[in-house]
Amino acid sequence: MTYLNPEAWLNLNRVVRFGDTDAAGVMHFLQLFRWCHEAWEESLEIYGLEASSIFPQTNFQKDDAKDLIGLPIVHCHADFLRPLHNGDYVDIELRPEKLERGRFQIEFNFKKNNTKVAKGLIRHQAINSHTRKCCLLPDEITLWLEASSVTRGITTCN
Repeated sequence: MTYLNPEAWLNLNRVVRFGDTDAAGVMHFLQLFRWCHEAWEESLEIYGLEASSIFPQTNFQKDDAKDLIGLPIVHCHADFLRPLHNGDYVDIELRPEKLERGRFQIEFNFKKNNTKVAKGLIRHQAINSHTRKCCLLPDEITLWLEASSVTRGITTCN
């Protein structure tokens, strides 16, 4: 794992592309959810976690699935505060938070020129990929959550 300043994996940026916009020329709501998930994946990579260690592969044998942990999204929401257009540069701040057993969420704040333009949230629940029952978070995710909270103190909800 890479032990960097959390700012390195919690503050990212993107550019709104033509394909992100709808017929009215503003960012389509679905793209904001995609950006949230992609920012989370990028954050994990910068932290030093490989996607294959977090996301179960579909080409495993049935017996191998007994120990795999899935992290499905169980809740999400987004708010657009100002329109985003093709070519806009957007800063993305991630605010991960460990919740009750096996759950965590990430709040995303999107800013253009230091003005908040959108916000999103995705909440994950760890499940055993074989039994589909709730389980503890993978150690790698727990470490990422703990490392991510270093600059603002550990936040947990029990």
